[in-house]
Amino acid sequence: MTRTTTVRTALVLAALLALTGCTSTNEAGTGSPSSSVPSDGLTGELTIFAAASLQPVFDELAATFAADHPDVTVNPVTYDGSSTLATQLVEGGNADVFASADEKTMTPVVDAGLTASAPTIFTTNTLQIVVAPGNPKKVTSLADLATLADDGGIVVLCAAAVPCGSASQQVLDAAKVELKPASEEQSVSAVLTKVVSGEADAGLVYRTDVLKAGDDVEGVDFAEAAGVVNKYPIAALGDDARDDGHEVATAQAFVDLVLSAEGQQVLADKGFTAP
Repeated sequence: MTRTTTVRTALVLAALLALTGCTSTNEAGTGSPSSSVPSDGLTGELTIFAAASLQPVFDELAATFAADHPDVTVNPVTYDGSSTLATQLVEGGNADVFASADEKTMTPVVDAGLTASAPTIFTTNTLQIVVAPGNPKKVTSLADLATLADDGGIVVLCAAAVPCGSASQQVLDAAKVELKPASEEQSVSAVLTKVVSGEADAGLVYRTDVLKAGDDVEGVDFAEAAGVVNKYPIAALGDDARDDGHEVATAQAFVDLVLSAEGQQVLADKGFTAP
């Protein structure tokens, strides 16, 4: 081999080594200009307002979303009565997603122009009578619930403005039963908490809340519940409802998760039913 050939070979080998080094660096993501860009393009923060009855589901889905999108900061979900959350949004509160326990409480948010797209019904729920374990007051119907209230028992309901309160009044009307509650609460969670703690003898909550409470309470089915089904809508919110730096694409991605087969399975596991 001549000296010229040796030099040329060395130059070729050096070029190949340099090329290999560049390729390895890019594959590892080190020094690549695109390495700081998330693979799905989602960044910023995500703030969710959700009906109190959705807590077990949305806690799980929010954790899943955070794991799937590490470049998004997922804030703790804000839970409350749907009407309370809707009022906060209309009066200037900021969120990226709103999930309500009925269509009626979603309406003022839509009417205020705060949604980025039309709300979608994603699940349904029905009521049960909730009592202490063993049903010591022997409540088997809405009529029994009213009698318990009349006889000095403590029966609590949701306030009429809250979806569970509206549904409660509908089932009572269907049964032609008048009931005077000891208190009217601003969320279904508050009703459940009073029965769990022993502050109330019975109440009306969603069957998913009874399931969530486990052995702390007992649920009593009644015929009229089948005729009153709460339909839960969800929507990504528009620019007027979102904080600066929050993107509608991120909000819509969470809505898509709720609507996906994965999201629907989580809902089913927690006792919710398909829309």
